[in-house]
Amino acid sequence: MDLIDIGANLAHESFASDLEDVLERARRAGVGRLVVTGSDPESNRTAAAMARAHPGRLFATAGCHPHLAAEAGEDLYDQMRELAAEPGVVALGEMGLDFFRDLSPRRLQERVFERQLETAAAAGMPVFLHQRDAHERFLPILKAYRDALPAAVAHCFTAGKEELYAYLDLDCHIGITGWICDERRGRHLLELVRDIPADRLMLETDAPYLMPRTIRPRPKTRRNEPANLPYVLATVAEARGETPEAVAAASTATAERFFNLRGK
Repeated sequence: MDLIDIGANLAHESFASDLEDVLERARRAGVGRLVVTGSDPESNRTAAAMARAHPGRLFATAGCHPHLAAEAGEDLYDQMRELAAEPGVVALGEMGLDFFRDLSPRRLQERVFERQLETAAAAGMPVFLHQRDAHERFLPILKAYRDALPAAVAHCFTAGKEELYAYLDLDCHIGITGWICDERRGRHLLELVRDIPADRLMLETDAPYLMPRTIRPRPKTRRNEPANLPYVLATVAEARGETPEAVAAASTATAERFFNLRGK
């Protein structure tokens, strides 16, 4: 089985001491390629360096998470433009709005989101999107730039039918994580995931977060890893009434097209 984890925060400090072991476990689990998420200038640099060190296996994004919008300066957009020119950097983001925690002022989040969308449009890059409790402001901002962007993925989708169909109407892709494996808060996704066209569906762990709760025996660690992506796959496949092999093949082909990975 050949899986692509489209969102793994391998620049997180929890992976600093055993990254090679993490990658080997992922390989043995069938997760051959990973997109390392950048979410601020430091993690952008780290993710890009990982992609350089593991060409054809690790790829990277570069952006600013909305939690960190208050720290964004002009150097962020300069960095994003520079990294966009590197072959291993395959999307810009993580970018978007998060009104759940409001760790940065909302108006500032919106301005930083718009600047990042402008940067991605100018660079001709796909975007890796984050939205939580901000759909009413997020959607019109994204819509204003969508035609100028080659592709967009709603990363770690956890919302409802209205949001899903709004993204699909904008020709967005959808990233599904271990949230769907959580019987406490992800049960609605078991129905919604059936409505995602196969050529728009991609899989991700969002490691080290969102450990699938379907893992048995339950791991002693709370750190999620890319090696756990098959648990997301299994739940998605069961919910869609498809075989894991069919979902794996379709989601991998979709990720290859979205991030333009063929030949890289």
